[in-house]
Amino acid sequence: MNHTVHPLHPVVLDIDRSVGRLPHEQRIDMAGWQESLRFGCRLPRLRSFAQALDACLPPTHTHGTVFFGSGDFHHLSWPLIARAIRQGSYRADRQLRIVVLDNHPDNMRFPFGVHCGSWVRRVALMPEVSHVIVAGITSADIGGGHAWENYLRPLAAGKLSYWSCGVDTGWGRRLGLGRAFRNFDDLASLSATLCETLAADPRPTYLSIDKDALSPEVVRTNWDQGRMTEAQALAIVASLQGRIVGSDVTGEVSSYRYTTAWKRWLSAGDGQDTEIDAITLRQWQHGQAGFNQRLLAAIRRASAIPG
Repeated sequence: MNHTVHPLHPVVLDIDRSVGRLPHEQRIDMAGWQESLRFGCRLPRLRSFAQALDACLPPTHTHGTVFFGSGDFHHLSWPLIARAIRQGSYRADRQLRIVVLDNHPDNMRFPFGVHCGSWVRRVALMPEVSHVIVAGITSADIGGGHAWENYLRPLAAGKLSYWSCGVDTGWGRRLGLGRAFRNFDDLASLSATLCETLAADPRPTYLSIDKDALSPEVVRTNWDQGRMTEAQALAIVASLQGRIVGSDVTGEVSSYRYTTAWKRWLSAGDGQDTEIDAITLRQWQHGQAGFNQRLLAAIRRASAIPG
C-alpha cells in the first residue's frame, strides 16, 4: 500500500540498519533484501526490488530525499531514477539531468548484472536523461591503469562527464573523449566551477550523493574516500536551487559479512571495508547522523517540490 507523506519528508529504505533517525522520516523495513542486493545483483533481482518500491513508496513528488544505507547499494539509484522519470513524464524531448557526487565513476564494467560501481551507464543511456555529471572523483578508477574498465559508450555519446581532481585522465583525450573529462587541481576549483555550471542551467535535476566523495574528516564510509569538504558539498546542493525534483543519499557506514562467495571475493578485491568493530562503528555512525541532518536541510532548501 502506498503512503502519503509531506513533499519534503525523507524516506529511509532501512536495508542495512545504518541510517540514523531523521526528522519526520518515513522508514521502510527492507532488511530482507540486504544479502541479495548489497554490492551487486542480477537484473531480475533488481527488477523485483523496483516492483517492491512501487508497492511501498508514495509517488516521487510526494516525498523528500531517499536514504538507503551503505554505498554498497548505490545501484539502487537506478530504479529510483527510473521511477522519477516515469512518474514525472520525462521524455526524449523533456529530459532530466542527473548530478552524482561520488569518489568513483560508477561506470565500470560488470558482467554479472549491475553493481554499485556500474549503474551510471544504465542511467546515462536512458533517452529521458539529458546528461549525467559524476563529480568529486579522486579515485584511480578513471586513471590510465583502469581506463579499459570504464564503459566508453556514454562518454562518447556526450551523455556522461567525469569531474575529477588529481587523476591523470589523458587517455580520454587520446581516445577523442576529452569533452567528457573535467579534471581540476583541487576540490575548491572543481566545486566552484560546478556550482557556476549548475546555477546557470535551469534543467530539472535528480541529485544522487554517495558520501564517499567527502573527506574522511567529514564522515567515514565503507569505501576509499575523496577530499570534498562539507562546505563544498552543501554549496553544490545550493547551486541547484529550485531544480531538484528527486534525490537520494548513500554512503552510510555499516558492518557486514557477505554469505555469497563471489561478493566476498569481489568486494575484497575492491578494497572494501565491511567488517568494523562495534565501538568504531557507533562513532562513525554518530558522525554520519549529524551530517545527514545538515545535508537533508540543504536539499530541502534547494528542492523544486513546494513545501
